[in-house]
Amino acid sequence: MEVEIVLPDRKRQLLLPTGRPIGWAEWGSEQGTPVLFCTGAGMSSSLGFGAEAIRDRGIRLLCIDRPGLGRSAPDPEKSFGSWTADVAAVLTAEGIERPAAVAYSQGAPFAVALAGAGLVSALALVAGQDELAHPQVKALLPPQMAGLVDAIAADPAAFEASFATQVDAEGMLALVLGMSAPHDRAFYEAPSFLAAYRRALQEGFAQGPAGYVRDFTLALRPWPIQPEVVRVPVHLWYGGRDTSPSHSPDFGASLERRFPNAALHLLPEEGGSLLWTRSGEILRALLSAVGQSTR
Repeated sequence: MEVEIVLPDRKRQLLLPTGRPIGWAEWGSEQGTPVLFCTGAGMSSSLGFGAEAIRDRGIRLLCIDRPGLGRSAPDPEKSFGSWTADVAAVLTAEGIERPAAVAYSQGAPFAVALAGAGLVSALALVAGQDELAHPQVKALLPPQMAGLVDAIAADPAAFEASFATQVDAEGMLALVLGMSAPHDRAFYEAPSFLAAYRRALQEGFAQGPAGYVRDFTLALRPWPIQPEVVRVPVHLWYGGRDTSPSHSPDFGASLERRFPNAALHLLPEEGGSLLWTRSGEILRALLSAVGQSTR
């Protein structure tokens, strides 16, 4: 299945009071309904989704580069707390108050942190990474993934130092393709998507691997904002043909129980690529949920 992949309409950057720049990309009208996008592992902000839905629904999609990736400078002290402060600075500068947010894959815990900080009004977690360090979830992981959780818990700094010598943009691309089911691999290897995905990974690793490596260690440790305290509506989207061991081993079932205001959409014939193949449905449900939002 081919989908429309378009370059960002705008690329922006904000200089924080500390002198560290934060970059982001935007699609859609500047006067549109703002929606934040927390992108996947190792990627810059240049790969969006839902071009047709963004136009039809009057959306302004903003994808902020996490520190050390894309056009955001590294932050040696990066944490979920510092990430929420960066996003709050961008929202304030742009005059945006509590937008909805979409998160893909490893972007999920970063979006949950935004919800915990009261920065967003509704969430859509699409093929979202679960809290893999949670005991009930960890028990469902394949041994190799569970071993990574254990190694990070034992010594995060040593893990980061070692892992940084093993990852780069092409290696990440090969890893994702290798652990994807044929359904997803065919989608990712379509010429237009593959070129855009490769570009986003190259931009994500352009400053070196440290930005991605810190994201990885944060995402595989216990989340500081637990789903149980997130009061905003959360729509969970998973494909039954998704074989990625880094998403959710039970296709969002545990997360649905943990978020107080959750709706699980499990699509048996979809895979991890459903962010792009089901963009319209995802955005429609998310915007409908905004009116139900509570802090």
